[in-house]
Formats: sequence, C-alpha cells, structure tokens
Amino acid sequence: MALRYGSRSRPGTMVSTWLNGLVSGTVVIPAIYFAGGYYPASATVDKFLCSDDSRTTLGTGLSAATRDITGAANSGTAAYFAGGQASGVVATVDKFAFSDDGRTTLGTGLSAARYAMGGAANSGTAAYFAGGREPTRVTTVDKFAFSDDSRSTLGTGLSAAISNLAGAANSGTAAYFAGGYTGSAAVDTVDKFAFSDDGRSTLGTGLSAARFQLAGAANSGTAAYFAGGNGPVDTVDKFAFSDDGRTTLSTGLSAARNQLAGAAQSGTAAYFGGGYEGAGVTTVDKFAFSDDSRTTLSTGLSSARYNLAAAANSGTL
Repeated sequence: MALRYGSRSRPGTMVSTWLNGLVSGTVVIPAIYFAGGYYPASATVDKFLCSDDSRTTLGTGLSAATRDITGAANSGTAAYFAGGQASGVVATVDKFAFSDDGRTTLGTGLSAARYAMGGAANSGTAAYFAGGREPTRVTTVDKFAFSDDSRSTLGTGLSAAISNLAGAANSGTAAYFAGGYTGSAAVDTVDKFAFSDDGRSTLGTGLSAARFQLAGAANSGTAAYFAGGNGPVDTVDKFAFSDDGRTTLSTGLSAARNQLAGAAQSGTAAYFGGGYEGAGVTTVDKFAFSDDSRTTLSTGLSSARYNLAAAANSGTL
C-alpha cells in the first residue's frame, strides 16, 4: 500500500492527497534537495526529509561537479538542476526522479550554456530557467515541459539582462524572478510571468533593496520568500500572491549570507541552505509558514558550500 503526503495545510487536503496516493500507487515523501555548489565545485545532492528534517546524501549526485547551478521541481515527480559551471559553462539539465532519486540527464539542455540563473516551476506543467550569463548576461527564459522534457524559449524574456537572480512560483498561476546583477549594479526588480500565456509584467513594488546572489522559495497559493543577498544581508522579503504586496520579515536569516539556495515544502516551511559568510557554510534555516518564525536545523549540509541550488518535493500542488 502506497503512502502519499500532502503539501498544503488546508483542512482535508492532507487526507485527500493521501487517498490520491492510495489510488495512484505513488509514494511521495516531502523532501528538500540541495545540489552542487562551491568550494570546491561539488556534485553532491543532500536530501532533507521534511517530516523530521533529517539529512541523507544521495548515492548518485549530479552528472558533474557544478557550481552556479539552478534548480526547480515538478513536485511529486522530479527535481531539475540546470546549467552552471563545471569544467566550463554548461547547458546540462540533470533530472532526479523522486520515486527512487535516480538521475538522468536530459537529451535537450538549455538553449545555451549558462550559469547564475533563476529557476521556478509550474508544478505538473513546466520549469522555467531565467537570465544568467553565457558569459554575457541575458534576458533568456527557457521553459521545459514536464510532459516530455522538451525545451522552448519564451518570446518575452526578463525585463533586463541580469545574472545572480532568484526564482519562486505560485504553482498554477505565475513565476516570480527577483533581484539580480546587470554587470554594473544590483536591481530590486521582480518580474512576474503568468503561466496562462507566459506573459511578463513587472511588479510595482520590488525588493526592499537592490540585491543579487539571493535565494527564493514559495508557499504556493500564499506567498514567495526571497532571502539573503550581496552585502551580505540577512533580509527576507515576502510577496503575498493575493495582491503581490511586499513585507519584510522581522526575523531574517540566522546570519547575513549570500550565494545561498532556497526551496519549500509548500504549506509548511521554506528552507534556505548553504551560502557565503566570508567562507562557505553548512547552515540550513527553516521558516514556518504558519507564523514566519525561523529555526536553524541541527543537521546542516554535508559540507560547507555556496553557489548551490535547491528544489523540493512537496507532493501535489
């Protein structure tokens, strides 16, 4: 008998998602995956079970030791880790099936070798990888359809050519790409891509300050969180999906940090892991969506690293 855990905290959802698992025969155990990073470049993929925040390290890591990598997930199915710098800049997209954590590498990678992108996903439909460097900064947004892992490139890209941005998504509605670096300045811009037609708008209210090398995570249906960034800073900005209004959490990261990664168990908590504080760290901060309070996991990453990526299996979104 299979067991499927839900991703939302709405009444009855946990039970209905569990029953769906009984019918479908799938096993979905919510978990956060942190992949790659630096220093030195790493192929490691650490997995944190959301049930008890325990960590294991996958026997099969990335297809190459990679930094400046980006992640997104088809929740309940697979995580995708894209681009980055390995022996050189790569267009590789590695896919980890949540059923057994097995890795495959897509036959079609990014539209060009690229690093320092932002990633977000419309779970069940497609992953979006935006911006980055080729080595020049670009506005490109590549879209991977989950039905067959085919790639297309959006006709409308980011509002500016930037790298070192962060992504998060309100699954079923829109992706948000925040912050970044133009090559001469940090930006506070938040671009929003509607999943209905992939049309882009730019929020009237951006980040609380211009910054890059930040991380994003989302409580789908409720809010996106963008944490850390150059300086470094401990800031966590929250954008409510109901009106795209921004607040800044009174409790930020446990330390000022940049070059970190973020992912979330939607309905429960966001996890921000790794990063740089004068050196790489193993720290994983967890923000409970019920009250936005922060705890720091007693078990961090398996090694100190930054310029890593994250993705989450939250079950059905």
